[in-house]
Amino acid sequence: MNSSDDRKIRALQEQAKQIRRLIVQMLAKAGSGHPGGSLSSADLITALFFGVLRHDPKNPGWPDRDRFHMSKGHCCPLWYAVLAESGYFPKETLLTLRQLGSMLQGHPDRRAPGVEVASGSLGQGLSVALGMSLAAKLDNKEYRVYCLLGDGEIQEGNIWEAAMAASHYKRDNLCAILDYNGFQIDGRIEDVMSLEPLVAKWQAFGWHTIEIDGHDMKQILEAYRQAKTVKGKPSIIIAHTIKGKGVSFMESVVDFHGRTPNTEETKKAIEELG
Repeated sequence: MNSSDDRKIRALQEQAKQIRRLIVQMLAKAGSGHPGGSLSSADLITALFFGVLRHDPKNPGWPDRDRFHMSKGHCCPLWYAVLAESGYFPKETLLTLRQLGSMLQGHPDRRAPGVEVASGSLGQGLSVALGMSLAAKLDNKEYRVYCLLGDGEIQEGNIWEAAMAASHYKRDNLCAILDYNGFQIDGRIEDVMSLEPLVAKWQAFGWHTIEIDGHDMKQILEAYRQAKTVKGKPSIIIAHTIKGKGVSFMESVVDFHGRTPNTEETKKAIEELG
């Protein structure tokens, strides 16, 4: 890795820290929402938007843009923070999260610039992303489609129907990203419904699989680069992450799947995030 790569990784790490600060602040102001999964996937989506994705905040409808779809829509505070930091709308708008009349709803809504499709009903997002990737083929476009999935979410049958169809249609412009933080609303994944052997399952469905540490920026960027080189099949990045990453008292605590920090906790979280 050369010095330019080093600088890029450090810049992305700092950007991810800023994204986490915004997530905590907007959820604290809203008094409701989902911090755990937003924080665990922050590195993955920061790297995507600021290091990989072809997009234009000044022209959200640019026909040749890459597409991103957040299937686990309850983690939209992350997406909103990334969109605001990218320049899609003013950052002060983030503090209207979940307020009546705000474009920043508790699940992604197309009123927010940069949001392609409303989401939140778990299990549906990979089908939506597959549709986008098929549209690219029909329109002779070169754009790529990325879809963020939750680990609890992929217990849904619709995910595997989409996985089978994506492989059948050889959608090599489709890349799924799995936030494998090990928790869902009811507890540990392994206790609710184990996913293992997960890599073997996706491979059996005909996907190119890339397994990484979802908080290692170098590994994340390399995974996105590798996915771009794959021909004839879709790719999935299985990213091992920590629920609530970056805030010590939230890490691997199932209660923070959907509980926002109080005033004292917010202050402590912001201090930890620097």
